[in-house]
Parts: sequence; C-alpha cells; structure tokens
Amino acid sequence: MADFFASKSFTALSDLHPSMANLKVIGIVIGKTDVKGFPDRKNIGSERYTFSFTIRDSPNHFVNVTSWGNEDYIKSLSGSFRVGECVMIENPLIQRKEMEREEKFIPTTPSNCKLLLSENHSTVKVCSVYEVDNKLLSLIHLPVKESRDYYSLGDIVANGHSLDGRIINVLAAVRSVGEPKYFTTSDRRKGQRCEVRLYDETEALFPLACWDNESILLAQSWTPGETVIFAADVRISFDKFRNCMTATVISKSIITTNPDTPEANILLNFVRGNKEANVFDDEIGSHLKESINLNTIVEVYTVEQLKAKALKNERKADPLYGILYAYISMLNIDNETTNVVRNRCSGCGYIVNAASNTCTTCHRDSLGYKSNFSSFDMLIDVTDHTGTLPSCSLSGNVAEETLGCTVNEFLAMTDGQKTALKWQLLLERSKIYLKGSSPAALSISAEAADMESSRASPVFQDLRLRIRHY
Repeated sequence: MADFFASKSFTALSDLHPSMANLKVIGIVIGKTDVKGFPDRKNIGSERYTFSFTIRDSPNHFVNVTSWGNEDYIKSLSGSFRVGECVMIENPLIQRKEMEREEKFIPTTPSNCKLLLSENHSTVKVCSVYEVDNKLLSLIHLPVKESRDYYSLGDIVANGHSLDGRIINVLAAVRSVGEPKYFTTSDRRKGQRCEVRLYDETEALFPLACWDNESILLAQSWTPGETVIFAADVRISFDKFRNCMTATVISKSIITTNPDTPEANILLNFVRGNKEANVFDDEIGSHLKESINLNTIVEVYTVEQLKAKALKNERKADPLYGILYAYISMLNIDNETTNVVRNRCSGCGYIVNAASNTCTTCHRDSLGYKSNFSSFDMLIDVTDHTGTLPSCSLSGNVAEETLGCTVNEFLAMTDGQKTALKWQLLLERSKIYLKGSSPAALSISAEAADMESSRASPVFQDLRLRIRHY
C-alpha cells in the first residue's frame, strides 16, 4: 500500500496533520449521509446544505469528510458517488475534530483529524476500479469495529429493555428487504423508510429500520439469504407498538456488507445451509417474507362482499387483498383447550409436530434438525353488519401487534390477564387489512395447522388490525 501511495503522490490518511496544504488523498467510501439543509445565519431567508462521508485507505485508518455549500453544489457532489466507490480528493482543508461533540452524530474514527471540502478549492473524483489497487477495494469488506465486538440477535432480545437506547454493533444475515415507503412530515419535509429483517443462529426475525436514503440504497443491494452485514453503531430500541426490540441505522452507523471475518464466514455458512434446505422457497418460506405494503391495499369490502368475491375467485391462485371495517366477535385466547401459541420450525416456518416436537417438512433426518421457535397462531371470527367471517388466521408478528404483547409475555400471563386482554379487543370497531385465499386452498391451510379447523369458508390470512374506537 505504501508503494501505491508513493507512485500516485497520495498522502496516507494516517499522516494527516492540520498544517498540511495542497495534498491529495484517496480512499474507498465506507459510509455516507443524506444531504441536509439548514438556515443560513449570514443570509437570512436562504439555506446552506451539507453532507458527510467516510473514506478509508487502510485497515486501521479512516476519516470523515464534510462539505458545505449551496444546494446545487452539494446535491451534485453527493450524487456523484456511492458507498463502495473509491474517490480521490484534492486540496481538502484539514481540521482537528472535536471528539466529544462531533462523534455523537458522525462515525467514530481513529484519526484526530477531519477533512472539509470547499466548492472553490477542493475537487472530488470518482476512480475507476481499474485505476485502484485491489488492496484498497478489499477494505469495503472490513468492519470498522473489531470483528468479535457485536451482539447476537438473541442477546439483544434476551437483554430486552436494558439495551433500549444503546448504540451497539450487530452481525446478522439478511432475511428480507422491504420496499421503501415515502411520506411527508407535518413540516412538509419528505421522508422515507425501509425495513430490513435480519436473522442469525439465535433469532429467526429481527427488524432493522433505515430512515435515510443512503442506507436504503445500500439495503436495496442486499440479496436475502445470501448477504451478511456487520452494522456498526446502530441504535437499539424497544418498539412499544410491536412489543419487540428493533435496530435503527443512524448517522453514526457504518454497515459492512459481507464482511471478511471468521465470525461472518461462520454465519454465512449457516445461511447457505438454510438456503440449501429451501428456507427461502416461495411456498415454504412465504411466512418469513416481507408483508405486502399496506398502502397498496385500498379496496374496502363488507363481509358479504368478501365472501362473494372469494367464491368468485375460487379457481384463481392469486390471493384477495382488502380492507374490512368490522369487529372481532370470537377470540379464544383464554381457553385452555384452544391452541393460541404453536412451535414453528426455524428452518421452513411450518408448525412442528406437537408430539415429537420435530418438523416433518424439512427435517427428514436428524442431521437436518434445526431449532424451533414459538409463534402466535390462532383463528378468530370477524363480524360486520352483513355477516361473519369465521376462522380467520391471525399469527406471527401481526398477532403480536394486535394483542400488544410478545409470545413470552403472553405465556407469562394469568388466566385473568388473558381474559382482560381479550375483552380489550372484542367488539371494538377495527380497520382490518387482510389477505384471503379461496376455499380451494383450505385443505392446504388446514393441514398446515394440524387440521385444527375444517370449516369450508374462505381462509383469511395475514390480518393486520388497527383498533379504532368510534
């Protein structure tokens, strides 16, 4: 690497000092923030724009780079390169960073300096991969934290509230990448959000939220079932609505895709083993995939209309999506004879045999054994003024959102607490998003549920309830 710098007249990031001038540096972009605008104190009524990125030129050295300027300059500069590309920077201003104040909001770096870009004096050029040393390109797969300095997803779930608000490192595999959702805030600023679902050997599903465009663009490049990430400095919090722990990418975060570390390689082997077992098969693994974007469901039905629609579509394989304004008329969560929680296979997601506690779908021999996890799996009735839909499936994370508790919290409840929870939901006006399959699919659904119900009515799955009091 030293010979490479010498031949190109680059200054190594490890040698940066505020007294230097007219220098040239090169590095691979390992992190980047969105462009933001702020009121210009010197010119009232106008805005200044800024964004930051982090470059690296060796395993032990990386620095933050910040640029300020007018909207056109900053947006043009930010749009000229992405994470994973190499850039050459000429004539940056070198400043000592203010450790305590600055690194609350930007990535922590080993350097005591930072680089500032000036529109009039500095230039940034994107380098072709053919111009760059392979040693520099390989740095994109090296985490910025020590490879063993991370929490497993199981550790995060087990520690629960004690990690709420903490900033930690996570090593995990990508299970699914959701579609970006766009919105406008109350002050008319546009925003976006994308949820990535992670997993590892200890936890089947764990949400990671991306709120900035740069992390969303990076997430869209990940391939579920093939990508492992090391997410440095993500914020862990407890989601009260979903009653689960979540991770969020923040301005300090740097995410390394497919890190080249022993720990990541072990996890990648686990991922590949699951893939060979058809974990991500369209039919078997469908319960693990990202749910449909609720904003795309706009058709409103009555129960009577839904029944007619489902019967009309009996010969069609496509599911029926819709919105129903109704109330829950049957919710047997306090009945000891009713199975509300079932064990599912962490490999394929099917319900395991209650007697043997093994999966007969993908675990055909003891060598293929994988652990099980507990999940809500219940049948409810929903009713409106036109009739009742019996045996609607309410399961998984959607059931947790509806009940307002996790499986473990539910199992720890007394019978009285379960009854009280039931009556909080029964007969309350609800907005229900649902997916329905035709009666022809009933036999498959019933078999997967150990033949719990064989009533010949449309099976409505993936219910997402929004309780509204009228």
